[in-house]
Amino acid sequence: MSTNLNTSTTMSSTDTSPHFYVLEDHPENGSLLGFWLYLMSDCLIFACLFATYAVLGRNYAAGPSGADLFNLPLVALNTALLLFSSITYGFAMLEMQKRQLHKTFIWLAITGVLGACFIYFELSEFIELINDGAGPGRSGFLTSFFALVGTHGLHVSFGIIWLVTLMFQLKKYGFTVENRRRLMCLSMFWHFLDVVWIGVFTFVYLMGVLS
Repeated sequence: MSTNLNTSTTMSSTDTSPHFYVLEDHPENGSLLGFWLYLMSDCLIFACLFATYAVLGRNYAAGPSGADLFNLPLVALNTALLLFSSITYGFAMLEMQKRQLHKTFIWLAITGVLGACFIYFELSEFIELINDGAGPGRSGFLTSFFALVGTHGLHVSFGIIWLVTLMFQLKKYGFTVENRRRLMCLSMFWHFLDVVWIGVFTFVYLMGVLS
């Protein structure tokens, strides 16, 4: 009898049949921590670009300077668009906390439109500069300018694509834990881009026009 019990115990302990599962929980705040690490790496990228502009920003190669090229009122308008988009995203997060899906959609859509307007004006500026012969190959100043402002614009464009994708996910699945976490990550990314742009506006445009 004891032999049978030992045999059954041994068989059950080594049983690997499909009805046994191991559940691995997602680490609490693991995605947010990983995204913070990504933002820190992005900080290093922009720090290098700002440092490059600081070194090359006065190398005009007998070409135009920022005072000759920059349309400060238009850049100020573009800055306002991006800053307001950060505010509207904040409203979207407040509505998410209230589980108001429709209102969250509205604020996210407004944020996306403001971001798209920002990209439109930035591309218009680039095209105008290139048509005037002030492309990135004209001088060290313009090379560093296009690299810094263009990299920021690429980040905003990626943020808009991410925003639209997340809106589709919200429409299909609602306020799941994953979608709320993604909204939080995109919020950090969007506000980070605002902070970087304030540095660009001050360091590149304002100082370029006033110097």
